[in-house]
Amino acid sequence: MQNLSIYIYVIFGVWLLALSFFLYRFFALYKKLTKGIEVTDIKKILEKILVRGDENTKNIKELVKKIDIIDDNDRRHIQKVGLVRFNPFSELGGDHSFCLAILDDRDTGVVITGLHTRDRTRVYMKDIKNGKSSLELSAEEKKAVVDAQKSK
Repeated sequence: MQNLSIYIYVIFGVWLLALSFFLYRFFALYKKLTKGIEVTDIKKILEKILVRGDENTKNIKELVKKIDIIDDNDRRHIQKVGLVRFNPFSELGGDHSFCLAILDDRDTGVVITGLHTRDRTRVYMKDIKNGKSSLELSAEEKKAVVDAQKSK
């Protein structure tokens, strides 16, 4: 008979520990849910949580739209650069002339060419759209554009 009562006490002790554990977890969750809220009615607490969830969803959608706009604008920034130095005139020493291609993600931008002579330097610019220019490009300018396209 004593063994039976010991088994019953052990079973009730384990049961009490299990219930205490679940009750502790419940109160911890309840405190977490009611943190910063002065309402004691669980229905009102849950309604506030749902309202906050809806507000968060709306804010996330707005942030995603803004990120998409930033991504689209980012494609238009300078992303590819190609530089070619050359000597266009044999009587001058050194590669003081240059072609600089500056392109965005869509291969649109400009080619800037600087031709250096003994008494002056001239700078020219040509537009590039989708990797092509409406004006004819010199061999050095074409190389600068190709180098820029490869630079990404």
